[in-house]
Amino acid sequence: MNIIIVGCGKVGQTLAEQLNEEGNNITVIDIDPDSLKSVSTSSDVLSVLGNGATHSVQKEAGISNADLLIAVTDSDELNILCCMIAKKSGNCQTIARVRNPDYSIDASFLKNELGLAMLINPEYTAAAEIARVLRFPSAIKIDTFAKGKVELVKFKLPENSSLVGLSVKEISTVLKCDVLICTVERGDEAYIANGDFVFEGKDVVSLIASHKKANEFFQKINYKLQSVKNVIIAGGGKISQYLCEILDRYSISVKIIERDKKLCEYLSAQFPSVTVINGDANDRDLLLEEGLVRSGAFAALTDQDEENILLSLFVKNAMNGKLITKISKNEFDEIVKPLGLDTIITPKSITSDVIIRYVRSMKGSMGSNVETLYNIIRGKIEAAEFIIRGSSEITDTPLMELKFKDNVLIASILRNDQVIIPRGHDKILPGDRVIVVSKHLALRDITDILK
Repeated sequence: MNIIIVGCGKVGQTLAEQLNEEGNNITVIDIDPDSLKSVSTSSDVLSVLGNGATHSVQKEAGISNADLLIAVTDSDELNILCCMIAKKSGNCQTIARVRNPDYSIDASFLKNELGLAMLINPEYTAAAEIARVLRFPSAIKIDTFAKGKVELVKFKLPENSSLVGLSVKEISTVLKCDVLICTVERGDEAYIANGDFVFEGKDVVSLIASHKKANEFFQKINYKLQSVKNVIIAGGGKISQYLCEILDRYSISVKIIERDKKLCEYLSAQFPSVTVINGDANDRDLLLEEGLVRSGAFAALTDQDEENILLSLFVKNAMNGKLITKISKNEFDEIVKPLGLDTIITPKSITSDVIIRYVRSMKGSMGSNVETLYNIIRGKIEAAEFIIRGSSEITDTPLMELKFKDNVLIASILRNDQVIIPRGHDKILPGDRVIVVSKHLALRDITDILK
């Protein structure tokens, strides 16, 4: 695919690198020559210096032959304008990053009237992900496939977990649960677990199952299933505001601690059911006075990564509830990992993941059958959902008779709304949705998993 990316910030660079690795032809537009030089050095992409919201610059970038334009500058208005010009200048799909809540209210109108393929709001998307784990606090992360019918749940094993010492193949016999263990993270290593893999304390495990079967599994290993009843949020920014809207639907009590008095007044007026505290979340005494120890969850969502990390380290030892930490800078990943924090939310990565999933689905009409994509372990293991559109060398044959590449797992089959956790005798049939977990990144066709 020929893809133009307008905006060469963190998201733009991430998209350029990942989409280039998947074999797309990438052209990046930005007004900053240093940013262009940086991305051109790290990836095999073309760069155009100039304003991406002008016809002449888009023409120079090859808009007439582009399949997709992605606008991810720091300005919502500029992103929308880039997409409007692209629709007039070429025959391509367009994606705009829009962060202002005012525009989000009109998202459907903007998409329909301006012909946008996608209007992505990183803060809202991050808030939605936080809400999912607050409703199921035992999980670190929850992704869905097959239009919500299949869940991929990531969770961490405590040292005293009943799973410690068990092998993967014993899950079905000992616990009698119809779930499939997909991956295990142990330190810096990532594994696609086979039947003989033995669990250890502190392992980060990903499993796949229907929602009902996943709940049955967690009940049997005595994990908390019920949604948290209350949460304390540090910082009253956009993510917090979207989160308040979502949590209000689920009757989860919210308390926000924010330094800025004017923002506190706005939050109080906008969200009458939310308790707003004008104060510094770094004040430990204040946190304890506001019921930190008894809180079901704490979310560090300030604008400062360093503050969020330090807050989370304190809270980790002060309460027994769900802990969520927002990290904006990807370079902090390696620093944060050994700290043992619970759920890490990275809006920039969420944005790039959503866009890459859309690009994969676009390829669906261009020879690929990838429907959905998730990074289970970034840069190491992906989960891809394929739609089986017809017969091929992989269909109508028992899985045990197929010769798969190493580090490939058929995780789930959805057939006529029935979720099948596959065994050796099962077959893939035309019309199925098949979820594959693999260390082979950027798979385009399900037959790519065969030797």
